[in-house]
This record gives sequence, C-alpha cells and structure tokens, in this order.
Amino acid sequence: MKKSVEEDVFIPLYPKSAVKDKSSPCSKFQERRFWSAVKLLSNILLWDGIVPEDTVCDLGLSKLLNCYLLLNLLNTPPGPDNTEKCSKVVSCFPQRWFRDLKSESTLPQLTNFSQHLLQ
Repeated sequence: MKKSVEEDVFIPLYPKSAVKDKSSPCSKFQERRFWSAVKLLSNILLWDGIVPEDTVCDLGLSKLLNCYLLLNLLNTPPGPDNTEKCSKVVSCFPQRWFRDLKSESTLPQLTNFSQHLLQ
C-alpha cells in the first residue's frame, strides 16, 4: 500500500484556464487521476481493522488525502463537482472512526478536509 501511495499516485495541477473546459485533455486526465486516487483511498481504508489503524490513517489520510486529494479539492471550484468529490471521499471513511468523537470534533488527520467542507 505504501508503495502505491508513494509511486502510483499522481494528480497534476493545471492552471484553471487549462481545466475550465471539462472536455479538454488536461481536465479529463486530471479527473481520471483524481478518481483513481479516490479508489486507492477506498481500498486502503478497507484494511481498517486488519492492518494497524495508525498505518491505515497514515497512508490513507495523512499521505493520500492530505497530500494529493485535498489539493485537487481545493482547486476545484465550489459546486456540484466539488460536492460529488467530497461526498465520495467521505463515503470511504470507516464509520467506527467517528462513533466516540465528541460533537464538532474530528480526527486530527481530517482537520484540513473538515475545514474545506465547512467552507
């Protein structure tokens, strides 16, 4: 899993003018890479309960979500596309991570993502 995150994940950041047109090659490539990374996130988080939780959190949240996916989300204009992407990312999280959290709190690795959702 570590090798996949470190070597296989690549989400290019293009200027907004290059991805404004959703049918442009840059936009299509960026979208494919984003969704590929979301699929990897989902697969990594499925290992929760089998692989130590700190390993799953480090690879899935600290590295994949915060280093790759969040950067793309922050550069996606607010609207239906961003909402769909955020929703899919949230659906990857194991529900048990949130059972014992107090109201208006989150996992430390999800702080930046939570801030993005609030905005």
